[in-house]
Amino acid sequence: MPGLGEAMLLGLGGGIGFMYAVFEYRGHHPMVTVVAQAHPEPIVPAALARAGVGHEIRQTGSARVAERNLREVLGSGRAAICRIGRFALPWRPGPAFPDPLEVAVTGIDGGEVTVEDACAEPDRLPAGEFMAAWSSLRKGRHHLVAVTGPATADPVRAVRGAVEETVARLTGPALGTGFDVNFGLSGMDRLARQLGDAKGRTGWARRFADPEAFFTAMTRLHACLENEYTAPGATRPLYADFLDEAAGLLGGTACGRAAGLYREAGRLWSQVASRAVEPFPRHRALVRERAELLHTRGSRAADRLRELAGETAYEMPLDEEGRADLLAELAGLVAQAVQVEEEAVRALRQV
Repeated sequence: MPGLGEAMLLGLGGGIGFMYAVFEYRGHHPMVTVVAQAHPEPIVPAALARAGVGHEIRQTGSARVAERNLREVLGSGRAAICRIGRFALPWRPGPAFPDPLEVAVTGIDGGEVTVEDACAEPDRLPAGEFMAAWSSLRKGRHHLVAVTGPATADPVRAVRGAVEETVARLTGPALGTGFDVNFGLSGMDRLARQLGDAKGRTGWARRFADPEAFFTAMTRLHACLENEYTAPGATRPLYADFLDEAAGLLGGTACGRAAGLYREAGRLWSQVASRAVEPFPRHRALVRERAELLHTRGSRAADRLRELAGETAYEMPLDEEGRADLLAELAGLVAQAVQVEEEAVRALRQV
C-alpha cells in the first residue's frame, strides 16, 4: 500500500456518504442531522481492514478490564484508538448525549492519560476522567483498536473496492429498511425538496416556523456540513484528495474527473453552510472562537470552552419573509450540489 495518510484512510474507510433526517422529541425543537462521511459503519476499522493492516479490536463491559487492556497495548509500544463519549471530554462540553468519538491514546504517565484529539498538541487528562468518558457509551463501551502489523493488501484492489463501496452507499440501500430514503443521493434530494417546500408538513418553512426553531435548524445545518460527523465541505474536498491519490494507482481519467466534481460539490456544500448562518453574527463569532481554541489549546482551554457552550447565541434578524427567502436560496444551492453529486457518481462508476 502507498502511504496511509488522512485522505487515503478516509477513502479506504468508505469515504463520503450522506444521511439526512429530522428527529422530533417531545418538548424540543426538531433536530436536523446530516452525516456527510461514510455511514453507518465506523471508518477506522473499515479502513484498516481494507488496507490489510493487522489490528486487534478489544471490547468489554468492565471498566477494570478495559483499563488493563489499554495499559497492555500502550505497554507494548502501540497507540490505542478508543471510542469514547464526545461530550464527556472536558474540552468538548455539550449535551448529555452518547455521541461516539474516536481518539488516539498514546500514553499513561502516572495518573494522567495522553490523548490525541483535535488539538495540534496532545491533550492530557486524569485517568479517572478518561475512563468516565470511555465508559459513557452504552453501545460500543470500551471499544479499542490497536494496530499489530503493516498494510498488506493489494493497493489497486483495495482502492477500487473502496470506490465501489462508496458508489453503492450513495446509490443503493444502506440499511435495508424504509429509512434508506434518507441516505445517499436520495437523502440529498430529500433535503433539497424539504428546504424548498413552503407549505407541506415536512417542509422547513412549516416545520421550523418558530423563529428559535429556525435558528436551531440553520446553525445545525452549518455544523453538520462543516465540522460535525464530517470534514469541511461535507468531506468532499478531502475525498477529492483521496481520488487524486487513487488516480496514480488506477490510471485513466475517471478518478481525476470525479475529484474535480467533488471539489465543486464541496464548494457548494460549504456555501450552503455559510449562507445558513450568515444572518447570525453572534453565533458565527462563538463558533470561530470555539474552533480556534479546540485546535490550538484543547484541554488547556477547557474552562473557556465550557463557558462558550453555556452562552446563548440566539438572534433572529429575519422576519417571516426573510426566512422564506433564505430557505428558497438554500434549496437552490442544495439542488445544484445534488446535480454535481450525481455527475460525480457517474464518474466514479467508470473508475
